[in-house]
Amino acid sequence: MFKRALLSCCLLVLFTQASPVLALSDTADRVESASPAKKPERTTSAPERDRGEGPYARLILRGGTYISGEGAPPLGPVDIVIENDRIVEITAVGNPEVPILPEGRPKAAQGDQELDVSGMYILPGFIDMHGHIGGSATGIPAEYVFKLWLAHGITTVREPGSFNGVEWTMRHVKAAADNKIVAPRIVPYVGFGQGLSKPVFSPDQARKWVKEIKKAGASGIKFFGAPPAIIAAALAEAKLQKLGTMMHHAQLNVLGTNALDSARLGLTSMEHWYGLPEALYTGQTIQNYPAHYNYQNEQDRFGAAGELWKQAAAPGSERWNAVRDELIQLDFTINPTLTIYEATRDAEAQRNASWHQEYTLPTLSNFFKPNRYAHGSFWFDWTTDQEIAWRENYRLWMQFLNDYKNHGGRITAGSDAGYIYKIYGFAYIQELELLREAGFNPLEVVQAATLNGAQALGLADEIGSLLPGKKADMLIVAENPLANFKVLYGTGHYQLNANNQPERSKGVRYTIKDGVVYDAQQLLSDVRKMVEQAKLAEQKP
Repeated sequence: MFKRALLSCCLLVLFTQASPVLALSDTADRVESASPAKKPERTTSAPERDRGEGPYARLILRGGTYISGEGAPPLGPVDIVIENDRIVEITAVGNPEVPILPEGRPKAAQGDQELDVSGMYILPGFIDMHGHIGGSATGIPAEYVFKLWLAHGITTVREPGSFNGVEWTMRHVKAAADNKIVAPRIVPYVGFGQGLSKPVFSPDQARKWVKEIKKAGASGIKFFGAPPAIIAAALAEAKLQKLGTMMHHAQLNVLGTNALDSARLGLTSMEHWYGLPEALYTGQTIQNYPAHYNYQNEQDRFGAAGELWKQAAAPGSERWNAVRDELIQLDFTINPTLTIYEATRDAEAQRNASWHQEYTLPTLSNFFKPNRYAHGSFWFDWTTDQEIAWRENYRLWMQFLNDYKNHGGRITAGSDAGYIYKIYGFAYIQELELLREAGFNPLEVVQAATLNGAQALGLADEIGSLLPGKKADMLIVAENPLANFKVLYGTGHYQLNANNQPERSKGVRYTIKDGVVYDAQQLLSDVRKMVEQAKLAEQKP
């Protein structure tokens, strides 16, 4: 029943109250061509692994400074011993700015591998909590997506919807787990109702569908909205089946279940921020839409969305605090994906980001151009006033996120790349910068990007921090990311060197996933070649 994949994306799914679950007209349905008749291409499967060394029987990382991900400050120099896919030892071996003495260092036996990371920083592998493996609207290859993720230190990705098809996704889940492809660990969530020929109209149908996707291997469910009785039944069954749940509270359904409503029903995490301002209303019950608004006009949709937070209760008000506290009590995770909307407050900056030239495939570049048929390409006549409104929207949104975190709420990091000028890997590092802008200190940002995601996925015993016994998932960068997250970009950090010449740092040097060591610079080189070849192919008559 899962052969028929519903083509959709996190930013838009068209639902109607008349059709309880799906009346599909979503992002991946909308192609980059100006012609609505053009058929979308399917995402190309990843080839067999051609990069990465290991896992090794025993690997020793020598002399790095490590950041645990659990909130502790950096510590180094340390030696980290990895056996196969597990960390078995983290040992402090000296003091900064003096030579490391050999006494007390883990001894290398014959056959051990050693990697000198002296002076470099070692962090837990990043967890992208909202990472689509391409999309049929753009036809980009999975290899491109996976290599960009790994090149930016992303070792685990929650796939929010599995919209390339459940069977397709599960093949990649297994291949990634077995290290047969160059890919992060994939945690597959399935779009609610996916694979059915008709919408779910009853709670019994909802429960049956949840049981079936559990058997198919899903780790969780992605909702966009449905009548409360159906959502309640699906969430109750998901809890019984030990499935995670996430929701993009689409505007066409948010009046039935806003973020607080769905959390009370058992939803474990929300995407973006739709549904949260609506839970904070005090002087109204429905968003103030302009009279000309049409949900199918994407500039209308995103323009009005930029007015949402100012309609909500004020920061620190009784309603604000009550919603915040109840969501925290419900152990509710917020995955904001700040990065995916960033162009709304400065479109020109995101349109002309430095990495587009070498790392953005032509199909994506075309998809990003203003186009009434392509989702997220809504720059029909984007104005100064709309950008100003969105800056204020961000200010209030970020204030809630920081307040939520400060009172014990869980915030995670996700990118939702592939739309609105956002490229895989690069968008995730932008998300870290935006969390910093929201008021998170650097260690809190790292925790959101690592341990918090692992906790939300129920994988904190395996990944999310650097501790003996956990999976050997980590990234290694030459510069201190706590001082400047820009050093993590694949294009590096643009700076002036000692010779008064501008230069770029190299970004992440190594990403280790399940004990397999990837040269991040090699992965970036592979992607540059893919982009170059795609551009040459476009030029051929």
